[in-house]
Amino acid sequence: MKIVQEREQCIGCGTCAAICSKHWKMADDGKSTLLDSKINPETKNHEKEIKEIECNKEAAESCPVQIIHLEK
Repeated sequence: MKIVQEREQCIGCGTCAAICSKHWKMADDGKSTLLDSKINPETKNHEKEIKEIECNKEAAESCPVQIIHLEK
């Protein structure tokens, strides 16, 4: 499974970091950051392979701009 964040579109509300601090934190630029992620050079999205969804499903569903995606 993979988490994908369209970080350029992040509005910095902090919901994902509050819900799922194991995988998310707020960065100095005011946007959330997917911890230990890699940037896809084609899409510029941040991506991270995970074994279990854990709290990321709630983080994705709570994002007001829907920029967090879970892919199988």
